[in-house]
Amino acid sequence: MNNLIQKYNIPGPRYTSYPTVPFWDNDSFSKQRWIETFQQSFDESNEEEGISLYIHLPFCEALCTFCACNKRITKQHSVEVPYIDTVLKEWKLYIDLFSSRPKIKEIHLGGGTPTFFSPENLKKLMDGIFEYADVADGYEFSLEGHPNNTTREHLQMLYDLGFRRISYGVQDYDLKVQKAINRVQPFENVKQATEEAREIGFTSVSHDLIFGLPHQTLEGMTETINLTKALNPDRISFYSYAHVPWIKGVGQRGFQDEDLPSPEQKRELYEEGKRMFEEMGYFEIGMDHFALEHDSMYQSMKNHTLHRNFMGYSSSKTQLMVGLGVSSISDSWYSFAQNEKTVEEYEKSIHSGELSVFKGHILSEEDLIMRKHILNLMCNLETSWEGEKMQINNIERIKIMLEDMIDDGLIEFKENGLIVKEEGRPYVRNVCMTFDKRMIDNQPETRIFSMTI
Repeated sequence: MNNLIQKYNIPGPRYTSYPTVPFWDNDSFSKQRWIETFQQSFDESNEEEGISLYIHLPFCEALCTFCACNKRITKQHSVEVPYIDTVLKEWKLYIDLFSSRPKIKEIHLGGGTPTFFSPENLKKLMDGIFEYADVADGYEFSLEGHPNNTTREHLQMLYDLGFRRISYGVQDYDLKVQKAINRVQPFENVKQATEEAREIGFTSVSHDLIFGLPHQTLEGMTETINLTKALNPDRISFYSYAHVPWIKGVGQRGFQDEDLPSPEQKRELYEEGKRMFEEMGYFEIGMDHFALEHDSMYQSMKNHTLHRNFMGYSSSKTQLMVGLGVSSISDSWYSFAQNEKTVEEYEKSIHSGELSVFKGHILSEEDLIMRKHILNLMCNLETSWEGEKMQINNIERIKIMLEDMIDDGLIEFKENGLIVKEEGRPYVRNVCMTFDKRMIDNQPETRIFSMTI
């Protein structure tokens, strides 16, 4: 195992999109082309399946030094209403581009800290969204909650609006680890937030844990998982800590590099966590995720309907995802478009009556084929190029690049497809990288991704 970790632990994308953001072709992208593909996708899919919304709420009261998200640190809650007003103006700009009234299949409130906002202001936001849209059959509304500030009032209000899934950022219960990442939250806070969500009627409560954080030990991770077991969340996200201080700056330098577990120790943390989760009745889903048998994510994995996008894994899929808020990324399937990354620039463009899109990518036919293959691998751990629409021009090059993984017993390469074996699951990002033609053809001069393991 250690030899394989040393061999395959290289920088690589997490593939929440293809092409990945660093390899977008911004030169051939324009806001007008984005609008055209957006409208095409809406007309093709809204009536049958509806659309998804990702709403980025960037504010946090304190900086967690492990976090690589786009956030704004402030204790001034006067920022809430102006920001919500801007998001609703952006939504209205999109509404004016739709050919009919949209049906919303999926909403996710991400951050930042969505529960930084008061229940009243979150209701103002969602009422403004629903004013111009209907709710699709089989909808799924979810949010990220901070155990320290998610109140019963938050939960009741969101439940009344249709939210049934909440994900709490736990990370680790070891106080030494919590202090290192500036995220101190007692078990009692997580317990209360979890139990209140269930009492109110939330049907899926997820806990996010991270392995590879500073000062983590096998003993400490075991204790964290045992405490998690006591609350029995429906889903567990078990993320590998992405140490990218060269991108995120001081926010990820709240500790020394030598405080981090070695790659071998980090993998040991994961393997022990996986063993414990499976013993507790959880099933591994794709990469980083575990779910109980009754949860919709497990059901979608069994039905081969699991999807992955900028929000991570999802048990439902829509062709069109609209990203609202600062730095949000929209996906029309045929193109990606990202909003301005600072609150000031985002608000400036929206209040001038323009979409805040500042960069993006229009997918070529080859991109679309590779996107499907990478999605198949990330979601189902297998893919096939048997059909005419899935043909790959450079399959021999991919096979050559995968020879070591074949010899190491991690994948099975067939005439018209490949399967990632259970032993190869930890290396699925490495497999996807061989399909990533844009990255292969444009090798970065400097490191831009976290390590794959």
